[in-house]
Amino acid sequence: MRLIALAAAAALAAAPLAAPHSAQADPRPAAEEDAGGVLNPEDTGRAMLRRKMEMGAVDSVTCSLGFNSVKYDAPALARKFARLCAEAGYTKAMTWMSQMENNGQGGAYDPDASAEWDRRAAEAGDPVGRFNHGLNLMRGHGTRKDEALGRSFIDQAARDGLEIAKRLQGAGYDLGEVTPDADDWKYAPLF
Repeated sequence: MRLIALAAAAALAAAPLAAPHSAQADPRPAAEEDAGGVLNPEDTGRAMLRRKMEMGAVDSVTCSLGFNSVKYDAPALARKFARLCAEAGYTKAMTWMSQMENNGQGGAYDPDASAEWDRRAAEAGDPVGRFNHGLNLMRGHGTRKDEALGRSFIDQAARDGLEIAKRLQGAGYDLGEVTPDADDWKYAPLF
């Protein structure tokens, strides 16, 4: 047995070194589509997201990968994908949709839609959704103003362990503690 192992080791040592990966051809065949489906489909990136959307595949892993489409400068795709995931009940996608609506990514700036996504995430128990919904209520941004109800959502987010909610409580609910001055225009009264 020992003799076989030594012979194998000697054969490996005598074999020529392989070229670096960058110099080798990609051994994987390109994706091919036929009546039976897709052979070797893209498993990351925008192509994968589009394929998953076309198939109606909405799951936690795919939804978490969808966040990358923003990084690839595809906000319209990101919005479409986030909406599918949010409508399927994924609260992180709801807060993502809120952020996109509130910043006009992949569509128009829509504070009402943003506040509605935060409300849905809050009601589903998401701490970030609770915090954001509380902020919206305290400001009257995209929803009716109700400071007492807003504080109760902030308090629940703090009990959930959300550090920024605890920070806001510690600042006596001074919204300037958690909002950059650059965003003041968004939260000012319209008249």
